[in-house]
Amino acid sequence: MAVPPTGTFTGYAAIGENEDLEQVIYDISPQDTPFMSNISRGKASNVFHEWQTDALASATADNAAADGEDASTSTATPTVRLGNYCQIMTKTPRVSGTLRATSTAGRADEFSYQVAKAGKELKRDIESAFLSNNAATAGSATNARKLAGVGAWLWDNTVTSGTSSTTVTVTSGAPLTAPTAGTALAATETNLQSLLGLIWDDGGDPTTVMVGRFNKIAFSAFTGVATQYRESKGMKQGTILGASDMYISDFGEVSIVANRFQPVGNAYAFDMDYWEASYLRPMQNTPLAKTGDSDRSQLLTEVTLTARNPSSSGKIYTLTSS
Repeated sequence: MAVPPTGTFTGYAAIGENEDLEQVIYDISPQDTPFMSNISRGKASNVFHEWQTDALASATADNAAADGEDASTSTATPTVRLGNYCQIMTKTPRVSGTLRATSTAGRADEFSYQVAKAGKELKRDIESAFLSNNAATAGSATNARKLAGVGAWLWDNTVTSGTSSTTVTVTSGAPLTAPTAGTALAATETNLQSLLGLIWDDGGDPTTVMVGRFNKIAFSAFTGVATQYRESKGMKQGTILGASDMYISDFGEVSIVANRFQPVGNAYAFDMDYWEASYLRPMQNTPLAKTGDSDRSQLLTEVTLTARNPSSSGKIYTLTSS
């Protein structure tokens, strides 16, 4: 091994060398929120946000009246009143005065950096709550209110293994119990077609199916994706859609979308027109009073999920996820 000549002053002994720290912070944490990004945004005016649904009477082929018959009164049915609780979500970053005065790499001010980071985290929390199996919780002086997630709202059009309990208790229009998982199903094209058919029977027109990572791979292997052909503007005749996210079903085209923030064992089929993020208090950033040698700020939003008509969508519950 070569040895430096005697007396050579090397970097191993030197003091005062500048650090080589890049002025960039690399963060690949996912920030995409496919559900929130594709539903509408609305306003809530109370902690329990309510809306109404209605349905036409079943069609009959025997609607026939005799010649000269007197008119008979049709039986009216009332609307259905539904509701969901607004959930308060917060993040409170706090940074000491010394750290704010210290030169930091990759950001000019540590406090501003932590506030921006907390805002991104809060957005992910909302997506996770919306897509959860959580039941609605009214809350109390000591317990926080919770909104009912998609998993609790989809009690109507559901494909299960037959041993899963998906019945929820609906009180005052809100699902107050969460669905109970049973024996997991493997993802099959038959189950997906059954789900889309159930929604179609009720009048829904789902355009998006959301699944976790494992089942996104499973759904991509369905023949409806791999072997269907389609002609559309900008595509050559007979273009294969096998590498795309589009699935051609007997009830229309649906996009298969992977979502990192939903329960991995759920597959949701959405008619996005019937879902809304309803804000009692939009996202806000409020500086808090100083109580010592630090700065803190509270990021807060109060929001609920409006399922305008749960029968517009459906789910497969529960799927294998590994």
